Amino acid sequence: MPDTPIIAQKSPFPVEVEAGKTYFWCACGRSAKQPFCDGSHKGTAITPVKYTAEADGKVFFCGCKASSKAPLCDGTHAKL
Repeated sequence: MPDTPIIAQKSPFPVEVEAGKTYFWCACGRSAKQPFCDGSHKGTAITPVKYTAEADGKVFFCGCKASSKAPLCDGTHAKL
């Protein structure tokens, strides 16, 4: 299994988050529970990214796995 992330989708995943709650963003692109980790990265050198919400509200998790602001979208998908 390669250690290069797979593009899950070329757009962000909008998610309603809860303040203080921790989320584990899938960095490998292999999870069936996008944008969150389901353990599919096992066997790669890629690990999920921990994200703790600072406030209740909608955030946009990266879907292309190439954001420089991971786990959040920075618009990189528009250049892929």
